[in-house]
Formats: sequence, C-alpha cells, structure tokens
Amino acid sequence: MSATARRGSRRDTPPPRTGGGEAEVLRGFLDHLRESISAKVEGAPEPHVRTASVPSGTNLLGLLRHLTFVERATFLGDRVTDWQSTFRTPADDSVADVVARYREAVARADAVLDTCSDLAAPVPRPRPNSPAPSVRWALTHMIEETGRHAGHADVLRELIDGTTGR
Repeated sequence: MSATARRGSRRDTPPPRTGGGEAEVLRGFLDHLRESISAKVEGAPEPHVRTASVPSGTNLLGLLRHLTFVERATFLGDRVTDWQSTFRTPADDSVADVVARYREAVARADAVLDTCSDLAAPVPRPRPNSPAPSVRWALTHMIEETGRHAGHADVLRELIDGTTGR
C-alpha cells in the first residue's frame, strides 16, 4: 500500500466526551484506550499479529496479552512474577482467544471499579499482605500503560497492513 493511500485511510476517533466528575473522565479515557488497542489487534491478520516488526520483539498479540495481565494485577490482585513473559503468546492462542481474555479482564476490572465511590480509597483487591494503590492511582496507571501500548500497537499495525488511526 502506498504512503498516500495509508495517509488517506487514517480515521481517528476523538477522545471521549464524559461527565465532569474525575472518575467519569478517568474511566472514559481508559475505556477509549482499551477499545483502541483491542480493535488494533482484533482485525490484524495471522501470522503478522504475532510477528515482531521491531528489534525488541514486540508484537500486537503480545501487547494485548501483557495488558490483560496488567489489568488483572492492578484491579483484581493477581500476582505476576515474570512481566517479560506476559508479552509472549503461546502458539495455540488465537487472536480471538487473546482478545476475549483481555475483554474478560476488563469486564472484571470494571465490576471492581463500579464498587468504588472514593478515588482516594485503595482498590478493593484480594492480595493479602500487600497494600493496594488508590483507585485514582490505579486508573491513572492503567491510562498510562494502555496509552503507551496502544501507541506501540498503532505503529505495529501500520507496519503490518497500513491500518492507522483508532
């Protein structure tokens, strides 16, 4: 695909319009980023979705798999002992499997967040002997983490098939 055709196909979705409350703004932006990255991965063709296009070895499927672990650790209390391994997707995991697990983790994280009315309170996650971050910190961290990897995904997807935008 030519560079001109790629530029012409760019369709960005603007940031969400949310309510005026801090929690609504944070959750609105996080949801926007979550949908952006899952959409980048969902339509990508095999085997390119798992093929590294950069020297670091980063690939689209690995990014979404990693974010699944981050969601679960941040909001559900799961422990991760080897963060680097979260970027590696087993060969028998399909795109649909990884996307479904990500969306399931997001739905479970949202269920936890739905119970949180105080952004300064700790995230109510089951992790004995380990202090939980505040809901505000957790939301901000997930926005940063998801936004960073959504940017990586945007570049990787463009390298695969020229698809750009959110």
